[in-house]
Amino acid sequence: MSKPSTTADDILAAARAFIVAGGYNGFSYADVADVVGIRKASIHHHFPSKVDLVRTLLKRYLQDAVTGMGGLERDIPEPPELLRTYAGIWARCIEDASMPFCVCALLASELPALPPEVAVEVRAYFRFLSGWLTGVIERGAEQRTLTVSAAPRVEAEVFMATVHGAMLSARAYGDTLTFGMIMAPTLQKLIPATD
Repeated sequence: MSKPSTTADDILAAARAFIVAGGYNGFSYADVADVVGIRKASIHHHFPSKVDLVRTLLKRYLQDAVTGMGGLERDIPEPPELLRTYAGIWARCIEDASMPFCVCALLASELPALPPEVAVEVRAYFRFLSGWLTGVIERGAEQRTLTVSAAPRVEAEVFMATVHGAMLSARAYGDTLTFGMIMAPTLQKLIPATD
């Protein structure tokens, strides 16, 4: 049973939607207040500044990723299926518009203009995801269930960049199927065909 959302949760959800739609500078506290149905002063009570708001959002985003990947690891121990499932989760999020773009990938495109405190959180997410993917690919290479042509860390970075690039292309073309079309050859390269 999930806990009921709080005002802070509602503020964070609105901020996330605004960031996905228009980036860090694509919203103000007034925009969030309108969506949540509160006064701007109430947002300042929870998050004194926009930097505080976005840092909290990104810390939660990372924690959700850590928890989510841990769950995947428990439920799906095989590296090929982990990679397929990870890509499939994003394909579904893009298709049903529940999360059509990774918040950290979007903010990474704005890194030079972000406040340093926010940039640190974006980089922390990328380091985590890279490390997780590297571990999955290392296990797959050791078990010979994945075909790797470069060091596992390089393969992980390529996979991560492909996922984020496929999101960008799906958004640019306005076609949710583009993500899967781009990911298919990457997955086929890594995952050997079985007879």
